[in-house]
Amino acid sequence: MRGASPRSVALFFVALLFAADPAAAGIRVAFVPAAPRPGDVSLVVVQGINNAATVEGAVAGRALAFFPYANGAAALAGIDFETHPGRYTWKIAVVDGGRAPQSLTGRLTVKPRRFGVERLTLPQGMVDLHHETIRRADLEAERLRTVFAAVTRERLWRGRFTAPISAPGDGTGFGVRRILNGRPRSPHGGLDYAAERGTAVVAVNSGRVVLVADFFFPGRLVVIDHGLGLHTAYFHLDQISVAQDDLVDRGQTIGLVGSTGRATGPHLHVSAAVGAARIDPAALLGLDARD
Repeated sequence: MRGASPRSVALFFVALLFAADPAAAGIRVAFVPAAPRPGDVSLVVVQGINNAATVEGAVAGRALAFFPYANGAAALAGIDFETHPGRYTWKIAVVDGGRAPQSLTGRLTVKPRRFGVERLTLPQGMVDLHHETIRRADLEAERLRTVFAAVTRERLWRGRFTAPISAPGDGTGFGVRRILNGRPRSPHGGLDYAAERGTAVVAVNSGRVVLVADFFFPGRLVVIDHGLGLHTAYFHLDQISVAQDDLVDRGQTIGLVGSTGRATGPHLHVSAAVGAARIDPAALLGLDARD
């Protein structure tokens, strides 16, 4: 883990509840942000360890994938956007050579977050789908979940994340509870960016294209694996300019805004996940893990 030089940044160290392991007394663990909300992503920083040490851990039972960082190690902890506020157990184990693992455990506080409610009235044909269409959509959703669940052990992203389009305005709608024709639907798990058809869509960071497809709800889509369980997906594209297994750079054009799939007009839908934890893509823009 030599060669990493951290930016000067204040870390708020969480109180450690040591599991009767005096050898772990010199190890420091920090979550940034220290008290995330549903949909946030925290950078978990472990310091005070040997350069050759291996770090493993989990937050609320979700495994963490660590990478060398700041003369220590770090991992991304995604807080799924349907997580209830409260205190969740985290566990870290540091393995250094042939010695017994040094174990630490503590609690991470997840703060409340209020999501909006959107009531829409649509033609009944857009709400009640044929059973074959529902079957297709379910299979496609399962394929996306399988892609998101894959964890590449290599860190492919570097530096700060960028917005997926250059059009003015922030994305909207993340976590919104939608009620269609009076019936509650699944909450909206991504950000929608208003943009004209043909606007360039770029990769928010470097990674590998792991899925290019045309699905019923998302339309033409691209999924990028950024490594260590982090994926981003781009829906409703008019055109796609990358192929599966392509390596892409941050800011590289991957397609054009469109209205394919179930879309009422041209816009870009972006979703992001750390493993199975569905996160707010906007949270990535505030993530600072520069070496």
